[in-house]
Amino acid sequence: MTFNVLFALLFCGLTLAQDIGGSQEKGKTDEAQCSCPSEMFNVMTELGAMREKLGVMETKLKESDNQILELKSKEATVVAFSAASDGNKAIGPFNTDTTLIYKTLKTNVGSAYNKHTGKYNTGIFKAFTTSAFFYHAGGAHPVTVSLIKNNELIVMAHDHSTSHDGADNGGNAVLLQLQQRDQVYLRLGANTNVWGNNVVTTFSGFLLRQV
Repeated sequence: MTFNVLFALLFCGLTLAQDIGGSQEKGKTDEAQCSCPSEMFNVMTELGAMREKLGVMETKLKESDNQILELKSKEATVVAFSAASDGNKAIGPFNTDTTLIYKTLKTNVGSAYNKHTGKYNTGIFKAFTTSAFFYHAGGAHPVTVSLIKNNELIVMAHDHSTSHDGADNGGNAVLLQLQQRDQVYLRLGANTNVWGNNVVTTFSGFLLRQV
């Protein structure tokens, strides 16, 4: 478009020079002088329209780039873990509620689960997640395992002690909507027990999607 403007200016200059220095009739000179501003006006109008279209296209391209970056960010965010207790011995009973800490990590994509605190979180984003836990325990003591979000009881699994049942098994699962840095963990109820073993007492969670 810049080339068109320069060409129009050059054309007008040559035309005027020829008309003024030559022997052409005055009417033709007047006609040339009048046509040059018209040509420049048309070129400038076209240039303005092109600039406006380019501005719209640039805006749309930026919006598309931002959407692509956002999608890539979401696809790159993976949270999935499975952890198990260890020691092959009874955990509990304790005289107070106790956070269960699972130190055997079978999967911990995204480093969501902390084996030192027993808690997991999705980090800096909001998310829908699924959490599940299973336990094996001796029947001589009751079992109460609760899934806690921050300090709120979400779901639990419970079994009474029996004199004729040597072992108990149970579990639960739940879909959670988490805010940024919410913490989720399992709590063993006071005066209850589970059996520490890396194949029967487990805690798992994974990200369904960001919100």
